[in-house]
Amino acid sequence: MNLHLTVNGVAHEVAIVPTERLLDVLRDRLGLTGTKEGCAEGECGACTVIVDGLALNSCLMLAAQAEGRSVTTIEGLSAAGGLDALQSEFIERGAVQCGFCTPGMLMSATALLRTQPDPTPTDVRAALAGNLCRCTGYSAILDAVASVAARAVEQPGD
Repeated sequence: MNLHLTVNGVAHEVAIVPTERLLDVLRDRLGLTGTKEGCAEGECGACTVIVDGLALNSCLMLAAQAEGRSVTTIEGLSAAGGLDALQSEFIERGAVQCGFCTPGMLMSATALLRTQPDPTPTDVRAALAGNLCRCTGYSAILDAVASVAARAVEQPGD
């Protein structure tokens, strides 16, 4: 079957088999390897992408379920090819260690900030609850998200 979807603002048509996962289409067919496979069971969040505004585990989503939908991967966070504010803040605050969980963390945090620009610490923790990290201890990650949110509230439109 042919799958029609928009990934990072670009329309794609991809021939898939009905049992193929979105994760595999993104990585193997479209070459977007920033989305990682950690557990293949929806437990770690390394494969998180944004589908029509919602953070979802691409390892649990059949590619066919993305028909006609808009998907954003880590590669799509900055249209200019540089780092967006959240990515920069992750680096600045030392929220990136080995980096394997980072794309999923960034995608979950981005989805949160797009829908809730001024989240409480509890909101941030809830949004990142499905993302596991073995390196950072989460403090720097939570601080990075809170910092970007605070700046957005102080300087709307930037």
